[in-house]
Amino acid sequence: MLESRRAIAATIAAALVCVPSTIFGAGSASAQTNAPMVPKPPGTIAQSVFVFFNGVASNAQWRAVASKQHLGASHGRQFYQWYLTFYGSRQQAYRLRYQSPADGGPLARVVKGNGTDMWFPVQELRIVGAASLTGESAQQLVVQSHEMAADCGSATVAVFAGGPGASVIPAVSVTNPCELTATIAPDRQSVVLRGPYYSPNAPMCCPTKPRASAVLRYRSGQWTESPNYFKLYVGHLPPA
Repeated sequence: MLESRRAIAATIAAALVCVPSTIFGAGSASAQTNAPMVPKPPGTIAQSVFVFFNGVASNAQWRAVASKQHLGASHGRQFYQWYLTFYGSRQQAYRLRYQSPADGGPLARVVKGNGTDMWFPVQELRIVGAASLTGESAQQLVVQSHEMAADCGSATVAVFAGGPGASVIPAVSVTNPCELTATIAPDRQSVVLRGPYYSPNAPMCCPTKPRASAVLRYRSGQWTESPNYFKLYVGHLPPA
């Protein structure tokens, strides 16, 4: 019995050695994991996430980084410029492919207010995660951000995907006044959106439904949101 168990264990170990590392996702790119980022992201790194925009089988690993740079302080409040940076792996390094706000949204440039020691807009950024939302092997990256210059500001959830010529493009985005958060659903093929719902004539103080939720999906070649509580932009980010 003992010899039989040893034989089985040896067979399993040999099979695992022969399995292509791409099946394990990051395993095939383990050498890339510690590769340098060129140039380094600005400020202090808050999050770093690996994503396969072209599919796990392509063995082309991307890296998305959320970082922030301290601008100053006023009345006990700290102000930061946030950055969202995408790197593609090439020539044994992660090389810059897209950075917000320099190349566009979802982030704006933070500037110092006239005659004050405060910077606007006040920003927050979080990388929600990567998932194959389109049902194919290629992954997309979900990012949520919030910017406020007056009142409660506005929030955006953006889904980025791989584009032509090793580019990064917004596949879809959703925006909402005051607050909007995102969670990748357990099926890894949809995104749950949560925030206050405002009917067309509702004032910012009084949302029509304070705690609304909707599901963002990609089905039959189209992005859909159900129920349609939040503003949807297919193929681009919300207008600045």
